Amino acid sequence: MSDVAEPLSVGATRSESSWFAVAFDRSGFDHAAVFDEVGDLWVRYEERADRVLVDVPVGLVEEGEEGRRCDDLARRVLGAMSGAVVTPPVREATRKRRYPAAQRVNERKAGRGISERAFAMSDGIVAVDELLQNVPEARAAFAASHPEVCFRAFAGEPLEHDTAYAAGYAERMRTLAQHDRDAPPVVQAAAAATEGYEVAVADVLDAVALAYTAAPGDGELRTLPADPPTDAAGLPMAITYRADAPLVAE
Repeated sequence: MSDVAEPLSVGATRSESSWFAVAFDRSGFDHAAVFDEVGDLWVRYEERADRVLVDVPVGLVEEGEEGRRCDDLARRVLGAMSGAVVTPPVREATRKRRYPAAQRVNERKAGRGISERAFAMSDGIVAVDELLQNVPEARAAFAASHPEVCFRAFAGEPLEHDTAYAAGYAERMRTLAQHDRDAPPVVQAAAAATEGYEVAVADVLDAVALAYTAAPGDGELRTLPADPPTDAAGLPMAITYRADAPLVAE
C-alpha cells in the first residue's frame, strides 16, 4: 500500500483579512481551512496540490488604457451579473496603501481611476502576485478564476440573482447540486470549518465552486480568453472555468 497522499484540487477565496480554502481529493471533498496569509495556504498545500484556483486576479497590466481582455469577456458571459467582475489596478497601484495614492497612479499609468472595490482587493492581489513571482512551484499550481464565471459555466446560462441575497444563495446552491448531488453537504461541511473565523456565506459558496472547477470532473478546464496573453512578469491574464463547451455571451 502506497504512503503517497492523493493530490488535492483547491479553491481559495479572499475573505476579509483571511483566505478560505476548500480542498477535494480524487473521491470528493477532503477538508476546508482558513489561513491568515496566502503564503500559509501554499505551505499547507505545496506538497499535494496539483491545482489551486484563487478568486483574485493573476496577471496585471503595467500601463495603458487597454484593460485585461479576460475581464471584458467575463462581463459579456455573465449578463446581469457582469458587475461582479472588478477591473484590477495596474501593478504599481496595487502596492499603494492609500486609496487616493492608488487612484493617482492608476490615472497616470492607465488613464482611469479605480473603484473602491478594486482598491480593497489590492492586498490579496499583491500577496498572490508576489508569491507567484518568487516561488516557481506556486506559479505552476496557481491560476486565477472568478466564482461567478464558474457558477455561470455550471449552470449553462447566466444567473439572475446577486449572491448577496437569499435568492442568489438558493440559485447558486441549485447550480452546485446540479453539478454534483453531494454539493449541499459539501457546502455545509465547508461552512462548519469556518467556526471561530469571520467568513461570509458567499465566500464559502465561492470557494466550493472554485474547488469543483479545479477538481477533475465533467467538462474541460478552459480559460477566458482561450489563448491568454501574459503580463510583464510572465503571468497569464486569464479566468479559469470548467465546461463542456466554451462560454459565449448570451
